[in-house]
Amino acid sequence: MNASLAPAWQPEFETQYAELSQTLERLIPCMEVPLHLPWIDAINKLKKERGAVVMAHNYQSPEIFYGVADITGDSLALAQMAAKCDAEIVIMCGVHFMAESVKVLAPNKTVLIPDMEAGCSLASSITAEDVRALKAKHPGVPVVTYVNTSAAVKAESDSCCTSANAVQVTEAMAKEFGTNKVIFIPDRYLGSWVAKQTDIELVLWDGCCEVHERFTGMEAKHTREQFKAKIVAHPECPPEVLAEADFVGSTSAMGKWLAKEKPERVAMITECSMADNLRNDFPQIEFIKPCNLCPHMKRITLPKIYEVLLNMSNQIHVSEQDVIGARRSLDRMLAVGRGDKV
Repeated sequence: MNASLAPAWQPEFETQYAELSQTLERLIPCMEVPLHLPWIDAINKLKKERGAVVMAHNYQSPEIFYGVADITGDSLALAQMAAKCDAEIVIMCGVHFMAESVKVLAPNKTVLIPDMEAGCSLASSITAEDVRALKAKHPGVPVVTYVNTSAAVKAESDSCCTSANAVQVTEAMAKEFGTNKVIFIPDRYLGSWVAKQTDIELVLWDGCCEVHERFTGMEAKHTREQFKAKIVAHPECPPEVLAEADFVGSTSAMGKWLAKEKPERVAMITECSMADNLRNDFPQIEFIKPCNLCPHMKRITLPKIYEVLLNMSNQIHVSEQDVIGARRSLDRMLAVGRGDKV
């Protein structure tokens, strides 16, 4: 966006956004806050005019997460809430597969993403053609697909899963198909973690998250010894990292664990903004940050949110065939969670 079109600072922001400023000053460099407030004000006014809702993933930066988001959470929860909310326009502050998931569950809504290049190494590691090849190689074996995938890949799968329910869904699919083997895609580290918790044989794909794969067991061990911190890790991390962890779980499960255990000091082995945003909810906990930034999540910025909302640009489109197939896979996963017959 042209810098000359950037919204200007207004003196009334100091009182209007006093509470938000206090929150952001705890989470980001304080000198950045006055730069963000004009954009936050402009976005909040424009989304009200448009009747739009802004959704932000847990990995979004605090100025987005707390400044303009109406709904926050993990990718599946956001998609489910998008389908239930009254707004006809949804801005997904996350990566491309997340916006596709919103479109799958809310096909009649206008879904915008602030940056079309906000991708995901997991989602880009596998295609629908790859899934068809796997099914041909392993006939009769169900395919369980992590939600961090494109709508086209979900459409070729038998069921989706999240990191929180991967074991449960894997076992349910094996039982339904009458087999002891499941094709689990695309994250090999999440798949390895699932394999250790079930007797089901897993056929894994060589995909990984470029954020979580960079962590090492040595880093986790050093953090524990140097800072006497509890280690909380995402299951997309390598096995040697998970072996050092006090808790392994999804982004939503991490917050629940902190609320229950209330550690004095904790290291979040995941994307940096996850720890930033949780620090606001748990001010009594000291957060050590051996974290990595997701370059794709950080493509989402306040100016880009404003621009797509202003111009109604970067609309997400998913073919009707992929909507039907991906919705089937997502519904199958949700049926497992409800205890329905699948």
